[in-house]
Amino acid sequence: MAFDGFPAEAFVFYQRLEADNSREFWQAHRSDYERYVLAPVRSLAAELEPEFGSVTVYRPQRDTRFSADKSPYKTYQGAFAQRVPGLGFYLQISAAGMQASGGFHSHSSDQVARYREAVDADRSGAMLADVMATLAGEGFVIGGDRLKTMPRGVPADHPRADLMRHRSLTASRDWPTESVTGTRDAFCLIEQTWRQLVPLCDWLGEHVGPGAY
Repeated sequence: MAFDGFPAEAFVFYQRLEADNSREFWQAHRSDYERYVLAPVRSLAAELEPEFGSVTVYRPQRDTRFSADKSPYKTYQGAFAQRVPGLGFYLQISAAGMQASGGFHSHSSDQVARYREAVDADRSGAMLADVMATLAGEGFVIGGDRLKTMPRGVPADHPRADLMRHRSLTASRDWPTESVTGTRDAFCLIEQTWRQLVPLCDWLGEHVGPGAY
């Protein structure tokens, strides 16, 4: 089935789930989730796959085993196009609207070591700095886990000091519900955004790669 946009009911569903994140609510409204959220996300993912590769649509249940928050369900629907484990392109919808991002979230010690080594090197570090400057100039929000201070042994006046503090690195864009409700423009926004993120994901794939777990 072709992707025709996210219906207003998808965002209403998440507004209601935020107010009542219970198994009782979920069971009573499972069909709303499957019709208004899951089906459109799967259709969107299928249209993105020819260019970006297999897209995994995440399950709605939260893993609460190690969390103090025992709410059983995620208040968003995410999907991920993986380049290497833990690195690639991401999209989600929630009560707030739609988001598209790219980069790497996992940060095993070997990944962080490779990342910092590449940022420290003149050629690869300057390349990443250029990529991130371009993305910031295009309106992307730069994110990721960062240290409050410089890593041990890195001088405070390092030419790429801000990048050196990162333990993971992402760039993202957000759109409010009114921008993506009931229109195929949502596909175009995700497609264009992921294309802009290809240089970041390529750099991370070459210099960081998967973690050794």
